[in-house]
Order: sequence, then C-alpha cells, then structure tokens
Amino acid sequence: MPEPETNGGFVARWKALPVDSVPKTLFVAITLCLFCSMIVAAAAVALRPVQEANKLRDKQLNILQVAGLYEPGINVAEAFKAFEPRVVDLETGTFTDRFDAASFDDRAAASDPDLSQPLTDDPAGIGRQGRYQVVYLLNDAQGDLERIILPIHGYGLWSTLWGFIALGPDGNEIYGLQFYDQAETPGLGAEVDNPRWKALWHGKKLRDEDGALQINVSKGAPNAAMAPYHVDALAGATLTSRGVDNLVRFWMGEAGFAPFLENLKTGAV
Repeated sequence: MPEPETNGGFVARWKALPVDSVPKTLFVAITLCLFCSMIVAAAAVALRPVQEANKLRDKQLNILQVAGLYEPGINVAEAFKAFEPRVVDLETGTFTDRFDAASFDDRAAASDPDLSQPLTDDPAGIGRQGRYQVVYLLNDAQGDLERIILPIHGYGLWSTLWGFIALGPDGNEIYGLQFYDQAETPGLGAEVDNPRWKALWHGKKLRDEDGALQINVSKGAPNAAMAPYHVDALAGATLTSRGVDNLVRFWMGEAGFAPFLENLKTGAV
C-alpha cells in the first residue's frame, strides 16, 4: 500500500522539477511581481510629501511668473508670501471664508459633485465647473491692489490646459497668461508655452468701454478698433488657439470671474 501524501513528498517533487519548468517559472514571476509592487507602494507613500511639496512649489512658481515677479535664484516660497490667496464664490462673485484658501484645491473641487456643477453651455469643454476658485491678490508697497491672478482651464486639441491669467488692478488689462499643465502637440499647440506668444497677451484688454467682452484669439490682423483686444492665433494650431480663445472668454465672462471682477472694482466683495 502506498504511503499517504505528505508535505515532504510535495517538497521532494518540487525540488525534482527542472529550474525552467512552468510551475517554477510562474512562482518566480509572481513572487517578483509581489516584491516589486511592495517596493513601489512603499516608495509612493514615502515620497508623497516630497511630491506634494514639489507640486505646491510649481504652482507658486507659475503664479510668480505670470505676475512678472519671478527671477532665477529667488526663494519661491518666500516670494510667494507677497500674494494674498482668497476663495471666491463664483455664484455671488464675492469672497467666502468657507474654505482655507491656503489649502483649498480648486482643481480637485472641479470634479467634486458637491463643489461643482455640470455645464450645459460649455464653450471651454470642461464638463463641470467648480463653484469656488482660489484667486491671488498682490498689493504694492502702499497697500494698493497691483495684480489679480485668476485660475483658468479649458480643452484645447488633445488636452485640458490649466493655467493662470494675471490682470492689472482695474481687472481689465491683461498683464500675462501662462499654462502650467497641457499636453498639446509639440511644436504646434504646445507653443502656448512659447514666451514670444505669451508676450502677445501683455497689455491687451478684456472689455471695451461699454463693458462688452472683446478679448479674442484669432488669425489675421484686426482693424484698429479691435487691436487692443486681439491676440494672434498660433501658427498651425487652429484648434488649440480656438480652445484658448474659448476658455479665456468663458472664465472672463459672466459664468466665470466677471461678477467677481466687477465687485472687486466697486469694493463690493
């Protein structure tokens, strides 16, 4: 009568298998995958604070750049202290103390059903709009408002473009525009990051004397009356240019920051 199967019998049969047998190959592959996944997970957890710090620094850097305050070698965190972050309720166009402006993530809030709303009229192609946005105010040495930095985003050709627009104290003259996250075609739509194209925005006006929103991105030379509101489209990137035009007009319009800018101008915030 054969002896019953024991662990020793299994081990013996396992040892007897060739090194390149299917069971041993699968065992090594699975063990290696589990070990590597543990290493990756541990590294992700350990590096999360560093990643968050880098993300915050990059955001501060872009705000400094669009406001014209960045210089190579400066302490970004220290220079950023000149700004006053405030959370704006887009529905009322006023500041709200419901959230801590220093930690509120308006980009994440844009996809939170409790903090955003679906759009039916959606020229910027964002689907949902966050009801609260963090703006950054910069005062001069006398305490007077000097810059207004507003977050903007919208869809281009291949990606959502996330950035900031800097306005002068009147809330109408553009000081600068910058995108910090986009995946448009290199050499074409990605030229939204080209300093020469970004420089075209400086000094342009959002609205005419009657208060009508006139800023536009388009091809060709405009007539003299429209020149203060015109930014030339990117060569070979019609859809990305159209996306920038749509998103800027959306966020500067009544569904975006227009009520806030009017309240800020009149002191009603």
